[in-house]
Amino acid sequence: MTQAQHVPTWCLNFQLKLMAALDAAWKTIDTTTDPAAIREARDKAKAIGDLAAMARKVAQIIPRERTKPAKPPMMDAVTAGFATAGGLADLSAMVADIPPVAAQAEHARRALDKLKGGRRGRL
Repeated sequence: MTQAQHVPTWCLNFQLKLMAALDAAWKTIDTTTDPAAIREARDKAKAIGDLAAMARKVAQIIPRERTKPAKPPMMDAVTAGFATAGGLADLSAMVADIPPVAAQAEHARRALDKLKGGRRGRL
């Protein structure tokens, strides 16, 4: 496989070839009564399945396109308010609704102590 070829396109084309070969093997199994031909067709179908499994593994190695992480909803309100206020004039009024970080940390510490069973340090 060359690097110039797009991997999802390669996977799709390879899958179509494998499906055509598998159909041919099943047609051989359905139409013939010769045990040697049936055994050969089954071996071919097994090899096709192994190739398909390897192709899936190759397709999973290629990293997918990343999307931008979503902004927190609070930031949308702050940026919208900042844009409408036209600067830093009303920024302190918008940030007043957000609790201070120290209060949030204290709340988290108390919740953790409650989970531990008091101040005894048990989990």
